[in-house]
Amino acid sequence: MQNRRFGFYLLYTVIAALGMIIATSVAAAQVADGPWMNSKLSPEERADMVLKQLTLDEKLALLHGNGMAHVPQWQMPLSQLTNGGAGYVEGVKRLGIPPLVISDAGYGVRDSGANGRYSTAMPSSLGAAASWDQDSACEFGTVIGQELRAQGFNMTLGGGVDLAREPRNGRSFEYAGEDPLLAGTVVGNLMKCEQAQHVVGDIKHYVMNDQETGRFFVNSVISKRAMQESDLLAFHIAISIANPGAVMCSYNRINGDFGCENSYTLRDVLEQEWGFRGFVISDWGGTHSTEKASAAGLDQEQPMADFFGPKLKEAVEAGRVPMSEIDDHARRVLYAEFLSGIVDDPPQKSVVDVEKGFEVAQRVEEKSIVLLKNSPTVLPINPSRVHTIAMIGGHADVGMISGGGSAQVDPPGGNAIMPPGKGATIWQKPVWFPTSPLEALQTVLPNAKIDFDPGTDPKSAANLAKSADLAIVFAYQCLAEDMDVPSLSLPDNQDALIEQVAAANPHTIVVLETGTAVTMPWIDKVAGVVEAWYAGSSGHKALANVFVGDVNPAGKLPLSFPKSEADLPHPDAPKIPSESRHAGDVADSGAPTADASAHAGYAVHYDEGPEVGYKWYEAQNKKPLFPFGFGLSYTTYAYSGLSVDSTARTARFTVKNTGKRTGTEIAQVYGRLPKGSDESFKRLAGWKRITLAPGESQIVTIAIDDRVLKTFDEEKNAWNLRPGKYQVLAGSSSDNTPLIASLAVR
Repeated sequence: MQNRRFGFYLLYTVIAALGMIIATSVAAAQVADGPWMNSKLSPEERADMVLKQLTLDEKLALLHGNGMAHVPQWQMPLSQLTNGGAGYVEGVKRLGIPPLVISDAGYGVRDSGANGRYSTAMPSSLGAAASWDQDSACEFGTVIGQELRAQGFNMTLGGGVDLAREPRNGRSFEYAGEDPLLAGTVVGNLMKCEQAQHVVGDIKHYVMNDQETGRFFVNSVISKRAMQESDLLAFHIAISIANPGAVMCSYNRINGDFGCENSYTLRDVLEQEWGFRGFVISDWGGTHSTEKASAAGLDQEQPMADFFGPKLKEAVEAGRVPMSEIDDHARRVLYAEFLSGIVDDPPQKSVVDVEKGFEVAQRVEEKSIVLLKNSPTVLPINPSRVHTIAMIGGHADVGMISGGGSAQVDPPGGNAIMPPGKGATIWQKPVWFPTSPLEALQTVLPNAKIDFDPGTDPKSAANLAKSADLAIVFAYQCLAEDMDVPSLSLPDNQDALIEQVAAANPHTIVVLETGTAVTMPWIDKVAGVVEAWYAGSSGHKALANVFVGDVNPAGKLPLSFPKSEADLPHPDAPKIPSESRHAGDVADSGAPTADASAHAGYAVHYDEGPEVGYKWYEAQNKKPLFPFGFGLSYTTYAYSGLSVDSTARTARFTVKNTGKRTGTEIAQVYGRLPKGSDESFKRLAGWKRITLAPGESQIVTIAIDDRVLKTFDEEKNAWNLRPGKYQVLAGSSSDNTPLIASLAVR
């Protein structure tokens, strides 16, 4: 069957190539002086000019991929042109339109090591979101964009915005937390600056792709109002900032229809309500139809041409798909190419700026580390008091863990450890970068004696800790695409290890290298907790600088940490019901091209609606372990004097550094709807990073983003900012907002 399909594609490609040769002989002279090559014209004008020159075959060639070189089941005649990346789309050489050469690039360029190249691993996207810093997000995106171009790619597949509705989601580290304003702002700025490097930008996975279990067929059931006020709002904010060339539709169903053939999310919302002009690209193997998908607003199938190749041409010629749809699809792809600058400034392969990558990765991580506990001020480490340190667990002698799946960045020299198990592939295998916290801490504390214990024997680790002035336990959690974790507990008996070490030494610090929230049954027994996330290519240096106080931690949580799974909207981990499984069905093995109709009954009902994360905890009157927006510092801050300008919609208040160190505070403003509303929870409405010297005060003015205060009217299909008095709250986290004032909306 595979050979027959390959032969069919080969014949199709040959015919298309012959057509292109004939067309080229007629129009070769147009390349140099075609009016669409005038960079002063708008992307829309240039795309329309090119569209008028295209044959049907040339238009169709823009609407599908050509395989994936290293995946056996995804092979086509042009697959070798993928540059070792995720996909390849033919251009129109005779008109100067380049092909799309596409790479995964969640927190760095994927498969660089496998292709004999190098790329920087930035901290995870969730970690970058913990900085609450648009400038850091921009630096993050700039480095990735530059390294994509240096490797010969002109399109990225980064830009994950899905909200952390299900914190056990294996891709949580690729996203930016639970709040639509924070996630949309951080990812929007990241992708804006990545696309500014002249690569086609991408925002994904659109939409409600909030778990990996059953991701190819799960039906995400949610009201339009709830979706608009939560996940869709996050995407809208990100897209409005980034203006990306592409949006990737998701594998899952949304209220019954697959994400890549969902007319409500694609045509009605993305294209018509938001005015998105770029193209919708399918997730790899996420296309399920020809006519339905085309009509719904899918523009490009990836990575093959199962539905948007010969079948689409036959549907056009038979009159089942109007030429206007084909023109719209092709125009959008052309628009994205002109918008991003890849026509005027195609990538030139070059050497990656390794040092710049290291520097930016370290800066981002230093802003992203979150100090969760520090009692009794065990940090920063005082060299005059701490002479011996027991470093325990997490392979901290050789490296730090990273996130897996299609976001995985190859570590230079390969995995710093070799996990047990035969036949394991990098897809789901934990990968440690050779970024040794032990070496980094020894560098900044040259006079301290630091001993390492792997933590595999808790008794041995406790004995080492007992004899040291300070114990540091490195705990990890492995997350990857195509999996959800069964719980938020630390794996591999690490909770028991921490308990025993803390019992042996009251001065115990836990460093968390995680891709999402974790539970902490030992929280009252340790002196300090530091969330380092997946720390990237320079994470060890950033962490060491925080340990010794050269960097004052300022990160704040982009998602809530629950006390237990029982406090989540969905306490039980996602599972595929046995009645929806079919023996031997390839969908169970994770093949996206499987017949998902076999699992049509599997659904997740998001009855919590827009109450995601901290909104859920407030609405349910529950206290999380650590709230959204929380993070400690080596200094302290005081808030006072809130006033609200209802006309300008701004909040104004004073923040004072009441401690003895210079520090950066992330001052947060929240809003609450008028009394009588059915959505009484507060919602993040703005924030500002401010740096203050000891004793310094600063008056802070923060714009109140009224998009988060509006409610969606399903009957009118419109947003409504209800008249009345809105409560405005300011403070250091979602559950610490001591300042309260009112915003009048008339």
